[in-house]
Amino acid sequence: MSEERSFYWGGCDVLSLAAEYGTPLYVYDEEALRTACREYRRVFEAEFPDCVVAYAAKAFWCKAMAQLVHEEGLHVDVVSGGEIHIGLAAGFPAQHMIFHGNNKTATELRMALLAGVGRIVVDNLDELELLSELCQATGKKARVLLRVVPGVRAETHEFIQTGQRGSKFGLPWDDGSAFAAIRRVVADPHLSFLGLHCHLGSQILNTAPFEEAARVMAGFVRELRDSGFEVLDLNLGGGLGVSHVPEERPASVEEMARALAQGLAELPRSMWPRVIVEPGRSIVGQAGITLYTVGAVKRRDGEGYYVAVDGGMGDNLRPMLYGARYEALVANRVTEEATREYTIVGKYCESSDVLVEKVKLPPMRRGDILVIPATGAYAYAMANVYNGNPRAAVVFARAGRANLVVRRETYEDLLARDLGLTKGERFTSNVGRGTRAAGN
Repeated sequence: MSEERSFYWGGCDVLSLAAEYGTPLYVYDEEALRTACREYRRVFEAEFPDCVVAYAAKAFWCKAMAQLVHEEGLHVDVVSGGEIHIGLAAGFPAQHMIFHGNNKTATELRMALLAGVGRIVVDNLDELELLSELCQATGKKARVLLRVVPGVRAETHEFIQTGQRGSKFGLPWDDGSAFAAIRRVVADPHLSFLGLHCHLGSQILNTAPFEEAARVMAGFVRELRDSGFEVLDLNLGGGLGVSHVPEERPASVEEMARALAQGLAELPRSMWPRVIVEPGRSIVGQAGITLYTVGAVKRRDGEGYYVAVDGGMGDNLRPMLYGARYEALVANRVTEEATREYTIVGKYCESSDVLVEKVKLPPMRRGDILVIPATGAYAYAMANVYNGNPRAAVVFARAGRANLVVRRETYEDLLARDLGLTKGERFTSNVGRGTRAAGN
């Protein structure tokens, strides 16, 4: 084997994967995914004997991931009817699903009730009324957690903060609205109150916010019990970050667990509810990479070079959405010295379509295979078909064997829902008037 073909992922030569499956291509190290799931279970079950680890599907979800998560003994946090549907199609047990969302539709809630979803996290009073009505109509009883705002601001991008005052998620505690909602749940024969839920945000690198939120939530639990309400579940959310670039140094899973335990220490251990955590990014983020093929290379007005790849904001929207940073390497020349500064841009017709700003690489040429690591979270999940570009395939790699788990989208797929104009609704060629034959 030559030195040039020396970058492997999940035991697979990524150049061979690119040749077989095309690019852009998402590649996950399956063993890394399983190891992360097992680490969360080991750590949290040791710290909290009565504990549920629920994977946050929004980070990356497909049938293969649903099957893997179930095999590893985790529950799952879903946020839409589509995520429920994917899980059910993969054989994931509905009773191990926790259904979130700040504006669940009647169709989604009915779907969850009929499927037997295990827990529904109620976000607001309107949703509470809707859920009660649907329970009456379907003859089902919903097991409910109430999402509350802990008032803790995590040090992360403002677009992915969710636990601070003024958040669009949940009900505040200090104005009495959360307490009022709980009383309504307890009084409703169609609803069963299980406990509380909170979430601080995403890509949180230090443990201080976790400890503070746990302390605040422990206080809420004490208030409820003092008022005669039983609290069985305390869902403390997720949000632990990963390292995308060397400057990002996240806390470990063990440190997160200890911080949550320290925050709950206000309560005697005998009073601790069942603790639920919802990791997403920290399970899949570093297990995934994205492969691209290099196209055009050109000077950038005295500031290095542009190198354009065959993907971009259609397969990884995070850099454009909230300034996420990444590194990169050249898979077919990993041993060559990085001597030039490049900005990696995509093929989409937007100036913001920049994947990586100013990264040192070997002199780039058309046909090189570029790797962007740590793209396992919120890349495939946010993929889109902007500019009519089909979405990329997903491969799971393990012990040198590749498994295509999501095929590449085709041009035909882009037309699958496109019905065109029906007869009688076509535009006329009435020059200068811009009128329609029907419907004006």
